[in-house]
Amino acid sequence: MIIEVTRGSLVESAHRVAACAVNARGGALLEDGDVDSPIYLRSAAKPFIAAAAIEAGVAERFGLEAREIAVMAASHFGEPFHVEAVASILRKIGLGESALQCGVHPPYDERVADQLLREGRDPTPLYNNCSGKHAGILALCRAIGADTASYLDADNPAQVRILTFCARVSDEDPQRWPLGVDGCGIPVYATGLRQAALSFARLATLEGVNAADATALRIVRAAMVAHPQFVAGTGRFDTAVMQAAGGAIACKGGAEGVVGVAAIYAGFGYAAKVLDGAGRARGPSAIAALQRLGAIDAATAMKLARFARPVVYNRAGRAVGEIRAAVEEAR
Repeated sequence: MIIEVTRGSLVESAHRVAACAVNARGGALLEDGDVDSPIYLRSAAKPFIAAAAIEAGVAERFGLEAREIAVMAASHFGEPFHVEAVASILRKIGLGESALQCGVHPPYDERVADQLLREGRDPTPLYNNCSGKHAGILALCRAIGADTASYLDADNPAQVRILTFCARVSDEDPQRWPLGVDGCGIPVYATGLRQAALSFARLATLEGVNAADATALRIVRAAMVAHPQFVAGTGRFDTAVMQAAGGAIACKGGAEGVVGVAAIYAGFGYAAKVLDGAGRARGPSAIAALQRLGAIDAATAMKLARFARPVVYNRAGRAVGEIRAAVEEAR
């Protein structure tokens, strides 16, 4: 798959996308490019990280609500409701904000960042887009009696449990995974798009996994589609896709142009990677693929038009081009 960036009548740049879609049995529905070489899933793995915590019983033990479970699977934009949901998790597990080791960055929502600046306030770890995931991992530590101070370490029992869960739903061996360190500090695993798509197929169908894992995946999936604004933010891609699809899709993007989709009604999983890491190609490529696979109908595609073909503007606000999917000519 090729994503073109135009200016006037010319294609100025192009991004190549590798993508795979499979059903819950691993049967291939789509293979574009190299789908077996390992890539880091980055934040696209968050639904499975959240599910590992749910499988350990954190929702029942700490009385977590669906919106809090959704933010555990989020790359949120630091809007007030995001910050409050993360703070609520921490209160329920008896930890303060200082327990978060995700680091600090300005909120991704420019309105919130501007407001903090006007008020002379510095962002805190709660505004980090990964703070919900970290709060969920801390809840997991509390639930299983693991050390909360070392929760970023790959050998912490919570991280071992997370990696084991993620491997289980993708039919892999966590001992063979390449591990790196994510932008927020947690261990991040690398897998092929085929196996990543299988994970999302199981999130979509709840098939091919044991009963406890299926229950955990169902709870996370239900939270994401019921509260999509907590998974990303107002007007953001993951949120908009889930809202437009009306419960038919759970969607989670990751850094460096990664995206995973659980097509719930269609019964498959989709995973893709923009090979040069350009995030601007993620939306057009995902929507084009989901239309091609029948998971997005014409009415839903209309609602997502601004993500399928984003307009390129110049500094004066004039439309000068667009970003669009193009089918590579067979050679």
